[in-house]
Amino acid sequence: MAEEELQDVIQRCQILDEEDFKREDFNLFQVAGQKCLEEGYIADVLEVVQNEKNKVIVKSMGWNLVGPLIKCLLKYQQNEIERERCLKILDKLMELCSPKELVLGFLEQIEQASGEHGSQTILLLLKPLQEVLLKLQSKKAYSVGLSLSTILNQISLLPIPYTKQQLQEDKHALCQCCNALTHFVNPFVEEVVTQMETSMSGDYKDLKEELLGFCLKSLKYPLLMAELDQLPEDTAKHPLRQFAADILGILLDIRELLPKVFSHQGCKNEGWDNEAILEIDKEQSVESLACLSYVVFVHNCVGIDCLPVVFNPSYILQCNMVHVDVLLKRTEESVLSKGLALLENCLLRLEDNSLLLEYLEFKGFITAPQDLVKVMTLCPFEPLRKKSLKIFQLYIDKFEEEGKFMLFRCLLKTSNHSGVEGYIIQNIKNQIDISLKSATGSKFFTGLQLASLLDIVLSLPEGAETDLLQNSDRIMAALNLLRYLVIKDNENYNQTCVWTELYKIEQTFLKPLHTGLNMSRAHYEAEIKNKKESKRESHVSKNICSLTVAGEKMPNMTTEMELQVLHSALFTFDLIESVLARVEELIETKTKAATEETTGIK
Repeated sequence: MAEEELQDVIQRCQILDEEDFKREDFNLFQVAGQKCLEEGYIADVLEVVQNEKNKVIVKSMGWNLVGPLIKCLLKYQQNEIERERCLKILDKLMELCSPKELVLGFLEQIEQASGEHGSQTILLLLKPLQEVLLKLQSKKAYSVGLSLSTILNQISLLPIPYTKQQLQEDKHALCQCCNALTHFVNPFVEEVVTQMETSMSGDYKDLKEELLGFCLKSLKYPLLMAELDQLPEDTAKHPLRQFAADILGILLDIRELLPKVFSHQGCKNEGWDNEAILEIDKEQSVESLACLSYVVFVHNCVGIDCLPVVFNPSYILQCNMVHVDVLLKRTEESVLSKGLALLENCLLRLEDNSLLLEYLEFKGFITAPQDLVKVMTLCPFEPLRKKSLKIFQLYIDKFEEEGKFMLFRCLLKTSNHSGVEGYIIQNIKNQIDISLKSATGSKFFTGLQLASLLDIVLSLPEGAETDLLQNSDRIMAALNLLRYLVIKDNENYNQTCVWTELYKIEQTFLKPLHTGLNMSRAHYEAEIKNKKESKRESHVSKNICSLTVAGEKMPNMTTEMELQVLHSALFTFDLIESVLARVEELIETKTKAATEETTGIK
């Protein structure tokens, strides 16, 4: 019987001094105690550990019972009597056993727990683990760090709840674990705060470093991946948002919030001597710091009043561009939305036309609009695509005219997307319109500077052989811009240089466009003719075919569907041709009028 085996071990060891215990005694005690717990003889084990005669035995060997005891606690969650007995055994072990041995025993159980037992084990052991850590006299910081790392590793295996229902159910107890974890670290935070205020020795620095590491790891998971927006109709506290606020509170208490929010190169105050503390892997920490900035600025969890007033909006944007870059490089919806929200929040702090050209030299100011273009064109989530476009325009609006000018040039060369290029050209048209209506004019959107920009806009990437269908958005926007310039700019004033550049525009844009339209129309008309002939020959209207349009192979489709696509292409060519004809008509009319006026004067 298991209880008899345990009694035999106890009787043999009672007559021995602690230093006389052998490895065999430890093994026999562990095996017998485990069997008793597994077979339900919990009361017998409780009697053994509470017996004063066994105090030395329990002190030396009791920590070996941690594993089987935790399994019993999980097993008897619904049995109050047996669970209470298990808890009394655990209390006695914590009273008598070495804190160091108990810490290792607890962490081993957390590390080995799997599946649904992972979160249950964490919730069960956080309070006992906290108590034994507080008893440690040496290597406390190391043990606290090891404990936090082990717990976070287990939490990282838990799926994150996203919807309101998932958050309420908290099926895998991730929210409960996060809430319990902040209570777990509170005594250690208080210890660091107290020592920072009273100690001159700096003994607290190791513990502070471990707490900082915990905060950064928590920001990376679960907070970076979590949806932290509060639903308008939801009045209950968002548990993960509360966890984010708790993490920021810890950073604020240990005086690490501002150094971490403004820690990247170019924004870091040289007075913050904090390099020794941030010994964490940089690739991991950049995502944590990006999430930290998102929580601070977008959700304002600790109150924006904690930020010095000398940090003006342009400086806040400059510091956050590195974080925006990190977030927008990811593909997960929750991370992308954080990057967009952080950039929007920083931009809304600024006045329009307030950013100088020099800001484009800072890290992130060129890559941010390029990343926005990728989200606008490639992101599978429609709400994020729409929001990205809105922020893209907001970003453009914040630069003064020289900054806009350089930004337009850069984006026209790098976007590689006809729709985006068309959108930029529309922005150029708007800036020209503002300049022509302004009493002071513009150095960059009139005159020779504008002429250099028009060289890029009013051109075909590959001349007459340009794929007109793929580039239709850009071409239509360019034609509309040219039509606007011809109508609005008087040839006698020639503010936009369009009239002096007219010959070049005709040679590099209008004539190649005519040639390209003729070639493209002939090609697509021939394709339509071939498809119709193939259809008549086969007498089957639903043959499955493949088609390449604008350089991309279309999904398999019937002949009828194929013909619809081809006719749609012809319609696009008709549209381009009609605008082109109108532009040429306006040019001819204005040129003729100017010639007649000149001739009449003579």
